Amino acid sequence: MIEDKSKLSESEVEEIKSIFKGLVESGERYDVDEIEFWFENEGSWTVKEPRIRIANLSNYIQDKYQQTAHLRIMSDDDCNCGH
Repeated sequence: MIEDKSKLSESEVEEIKSIFKGLVESGERYDVDEIEFWFENEGSWTVKEPRIRIANLSNYIQDKYQQTAHLRIMSDDDCNCGH
């Protein structure tokens, strides 16, 4: 899907974000280290910057989702504030 593996376009970045967001929203979890390892060993991703960008995006989306999911799970009953 990526036309130029040495440089990501903004539309490709948005598509990558959408893919990772879809994964985490459906309950999937992934290991960012495994994503980085795959890129290093896949062979056709010879320029490091796009690989780092994709790994960073995957990490950012997963962290952001986990933080917002945690906030949704918390309710007023969890505050132990004596109501």
